[in-house]
Amino acid sequence: MIDESKMPGRVWWATTGDINAFFGLMLDNLAGLLLMVALLAGFGLPASFVVTHMVPGTAIGVFVGDLAFFFIALSLARRKHRVDVTAMPLGLDTPSTFGMILLVLGPSFTSARAAGMEVEAAALHTWHIGIWCMVFCAIVKLVCTPFSQWVRSVVPRAGLLGSLAAIALVLISFFPLTHILGSPIPGILALVIVLGTLIGRVPLPGRTPGTLGALVVAGAVYYIMCGLGWFGYEFPDAVQVQWFSVQWMDAWRGGWIEALPAAIAYLPFVLPFALVTVVGGIDCTESAASVGDEYDARVVIGVEAIATLIAGLSGGVIQTTPYIGHPAYKAMGGRAAYTLATAILIGTAGTVGYFAWLNAWIPAPAVYPILVFVGLEITSQTFLATPRRHYAAVAIACLPALAYLAISLPDRIFGDAAMFTAEMSIGNLASESLRQDLQTLRMLSNGFIITGLLWAWMLASMIDHKLKLAAGVLFLCAALTSIGVMHSPLQGNRLFIPFLVGEGSPLALPAEFSSAVMQYVIGYSLAGLFVLAWCWVSPPEQDNVNH
Repeated sequence: MIDESKMPGRVWWATTGDINAFFGLMLDNLAGLLLMVALLAGFGLPASFVVTHMVPGTAIGVFVGDLAFFFIALSLARRKHRVDVTAMPLGLDTPSTFGMILLVLGPSFTSARAAGMEVEAAALHTWHIGIWCMVFCAIVKLVCTPFSQWVRSVVPRAGLLGSLAAIALVLISFFPLTHILGSPIPGILALVIVLGTLIGRVPLPGRTPGTLGALVVAGAVYYIMCGLGWFGYEFPDAVQVQWFSVQWMDAWRGGWIEALPAAIAYLPFVLPFALVTVVGGIDCTESAASVGDEYDARVVIGVEAIATLIAGLSGGVIQTTPYIGHPAYKAMGGRAAYTLATAILIGTAGTVGYFAWLNAWIPAPAVYPILVFVGLEITSQTFLATPRRHYAAVAIACLPALAYLAISLPDRIFGDAAMFTAEMSIGNLASESLRQDLQTLRMLSNGFIITGLLWAWMLASMIDHKLKLAAGVLFLCAALTSIGVMHSPLQGNRLFIPFLVGEGSPLALPAEFSSAVMQYVIGYSLAGLFVLAWCWVSPPEQDNVNH
């Protein structure tokens, strides 16, 4: 036990190791903000709107969460009379960054524009939907906080972490490659540095953090290429920083409340993200305990819930979550100063306004490789944390996400302005088999997070010979499919209520899709009945569990 007399007045919470940890955590969060602006710009949403309306509240969530974890670490150190406590790292949830943009914000902006809204009005409408989604996430987390252990016990890890692995591979690791390899000279260099240091554990000279090393080396190469004018590399355009913007404060006036009906349709995406971060928070708590830092899981999840709520109420659109790399930050020598420094830099960058300058001048290919690392780390952690017998369940959870990857490019092609002008869509393609294949991909991809979770849950239950539970999951699949929570045939994964609403209702299911939906519902129902009957003719479950 550490002598308590050494505690007062000693700045134990700041060491040289906090420098390494700070650059890792800060650049991870900064990459998330940069990615948010870049991806939304790809949908046509003005970067100036994102920077002044969405970024500040999102950054405030990181500020609140990391500041809270800083003080919680101080409290733990005092109680335990220790000077080696490492604060829990917190930042933007990377799966939610991709999920919210690609599955919620981007499609909602595109739909608003297609409905005739001007760019500014469509951006405002999208922002309000994003705020609602964050509020929903926070409510789910707050509700789950006292029941965190129960939530974890109900759904097997193969389900929750399997769907997360699918997001990690498809959204987090794959999509950034288009930005990294769009500038392949600095991009490949940065990718090799990040993977070599963070996965290969090959130290850079002076034990420079891999993320910082990639930024310095690849960033220097990038700007050398710009100066020489080689291969079309050009210096960024001058950016006008809007210092201390107040547009994001409009969220405090509550105008976003009227967007509730539009936001409800996106709940199939939002709720799984919130649930996964709850389980992730529990995993992070256990991960911290494995290296000697015993945090209360309810406190950890409560902090991320409150940080997400404050972010949403301040106009943020990406939720916060504890990061699973606590042992890595401890191994770097980090204590608590690194979370304090991250809170201050990210919080002030978003609210003061200099994030616009960082967004313009930090080369994306130099920082996006950290996202590839995050995706690979999440995937590897999924298999490490999942029983070997459930590996197939983790794999099946990835298949619906692959359908999303396959349909994403056709959606972007048919969403192009030229296609709109020519009135071209999937529905009027000449090949019937191609139309059917694309529609099948859409139904498999819509709600893919829940689909992957439930498929993995079902298969894990069958592996353990829990056939009654597997049948129950299949019946749940049928029920969720019947209202579009999964396998919705409609673009944007819109929910519907079949047969009970008129054709003019936004909740109506168009007649041409009724047959396809009913086939899925009947298929799941029959499979559930078969598995239930199978259970009756099989030996008792407890005698057949395959360990």
